[in-house]
Amino acid sequence: MTHTPHPPQIPGLFEPVRLGPLDLPNRLVMAPMTRNRAAADGVPLPIMATYYAQRATAGLIVAEAATPNAVGQTYPDIAAIHNAAQVAGWRWVTDAVRAAGGRMFLQLQHGGRVGHPDNSGLTPVAPSPVPLPETIFTPNGHQQAVVPREMTLEEIRSTVADFAAAARNAIDAGFAGVEVHAANGYLLHQFLAQGTNRRTDPYGGSVAGRIRFVAEVVHAVADAIGPERVGLRISPGSTVNGIEEGDTDALYPALIKELADTGPTYLHIVRARPDQPLFRELRASWPATLIANPSLPGDGVPADGGMRQAGALLAGGADLIALGRTFLANPDLVARLRAGAPLNPIRDAYLMYVGGETGYTDYPTLATACAEATV
Repeated sequence: MTHTPHPPQIPGLFEPVRLGPLDLPNRLVMAPMTRNRAAADGVPLPIMATYYAQRATAGLIVAEAATPNAVGQTYPDIAAIHNAAQVAGWRWVTDAVRAAGGRMFLQLQHGGRVGHPDNSGLTPVAPSPVPLPETIFTPNGHQQAVVPREMTLEEIRSTVADFAAAARNAIDAGFAGVEVHAANGYLLHQFLAQGTNRRTDPYGGSVAGRIRFVAEVVHAVADAIGPERVGLRISPGSTVNGIEEGDTDALYPALIKELADTGPTYLHIVRARPDQPLFRELRASWPATLIANPSLPGDGVPADGGMRQAGALLAGGADLIALGRTFLANPDLVARLRAGAPLNPIRDAYLMYVGGETGYTDYPTLATACAEATV
């Protein structure tokens, strides 16, 4: 374990807070993290119920990305939420988390061009036929990404409907709500960015055109299950998955303005920094809950678990703090941070594509580690 000094005391971090229909016991959110532990057909496996139940003391768990239709699949062994078997599999997960005292939203993600026929059996679709400029993992190893097929207007409409149906499925599966994933270079982000959206119809060109698809998805999901059960995740300025936004500072204020009055119950900003003018502008414009995922150094677990950055974000106007790898490596993270206890380091070799318990459900709790140390 990594022995750390007592983390800084952050006012309000461990106090209850209201989010839409939920009473959260603290302001710590477990961020969605793809770990490739579902079955090949997208059905969640029992090990996923164990994993999430172990982390149920988070104020809110946002479960890993689930695809709303077959063509939206990104990588192998990704969970989905578009058929009855997948809904039933997720119900095992939400039942386990609820029994452990937790609360869950499900992230909805369509990969767009981040996909491969060897993963989904289908040619990926995207706003424009611009391929991912890197390889993608498949059951046959890393392969060069294929050129996606440009979505027709009818396919855009049907995909909006698929997101709404997936949201209804998530509620049926026992989730308290859903998070629409418009970040990190996946389909919705591809529509936002100039580099991937070269359309000349109403879904491309100007900022107003490029935000249209995202706004329609969010509104359709909110109409399906109620806006109080909907979140939106964005990653302004991100270049993940080859994204080139081009006009970040104009893009996101326009999107927020479009959604602020009738939109979701929370906005989730990835790699947020309170010293950035855009973050401050979005905070000032967003009338509801703001979840901030801090920009942390390196790829591991920071010495203090990210508490220094969390404190700065809360002071800068964030309402909740989302942590990813820190929660992955520390199932009892809330208790550890309260006590200023040592943190487990991350085991990078077991993050994705490997399956099984190692680096997933076998991270020790503080109580387990202390017991083993006395043997």
